[in-house]
Amino acid sequence: MMLLKILILAAVQGAAELLPVSSSAHVIVAEKLMGLDPTSPQMTLLLVMLHTGTMFAVIYYFWGSWKKGLFASKKIFMDSLKLILAATFFTGVVGLFLKSVIEKVFMKGVPHAQIEMLFGNLTIISVALAAVGVMIIYSQWKAGDVPKTGMENTEPMGLKGSSFIGIIQGICLPFRGFSRSGATISAGMLAGMDKTRAEEFSFALAVVLTPPVIAREVWRLLKAHGPAVTGASVSGAFSSSLIGMAMSFVAGILALRWLSNWLSQGRWHFFGIYCLCASAIVFLLHLNGF
Repeated sequence: MMLLKILILAAVQGAAELLPVSSSAHVIVAEKLMGLDPTSPQMTLLLVMLHTGTMFAVIYYFWGSWKKGLFASKKIFMDSLKLILAATFFTGVVGLFLKSVIEKVFMKGVPHAQIEMLFGNLTIISVALAAVGVMIIYSQWKAGDVPKTGMENTEPMGLKGSSFIGIIQGICLPFRGFSRSGATISAGMLAGMDKTRAEEFSFALAVVLTPPVIAREVWRLLKAHGPAVTGASVSGAFSSSLIGMAMSFVAGILALRWLSNWLSQGRWHFFGIYCLCASAIVFLLHLNGF
């Protein structure tokens, strides 16, 4: 893959991953416009490596507030860990259930059916973008002008709220276009959390979720190529992906600053409007044969 294409995808990924606009949808559309196959193992591996870059951006950006909130004391840490694990558990259950239903029911008869085969489907991406756009706008409307207070100044979130966020995150997993950050932050706001707390909890979940996703894509790459995979080919794939990962890290930091500012200023719904517009554009691209 040309270095320029990797840099373009990394810039798109880094800018969109941490904003509630679905980085996967934007990267997939960019891949298609550049004539790349978003369903290939190499491209999905690149995508998760770009996710890795933004994961490090999340850790870097939120570390200070997490130390004051999540890690303020042993009790607070253990309580927060239980909520994160509960949310992750429900994410896994819902995500795996949807994956199984889609592959065994909706993709029945497709040889070697895998959910990744749908990742390049622009119709699904368009519908998912529209769905998360509506969710973002609705959550802003429900939240109204609730002040931004910070995670450390709020009451501990209950198991019910964290489980709800985990379920919503699980729904996001099979559908490219259904922004994970947009859906989980919105879910937190709908569960009664203030905007900063919802943002910080959402990205704490992202840090937990990313490593197993990366492991799955590495396994998928090895499985797809079988004996043909050599140390040199794997090394080459990772080397090019590392370049993109570095750029996605930088873009991710800038995107997080933008997101936090808009949340605090009550502009969250603008991301929802953008998703609705992006949904229409993706659908038009599909109608034109992309």
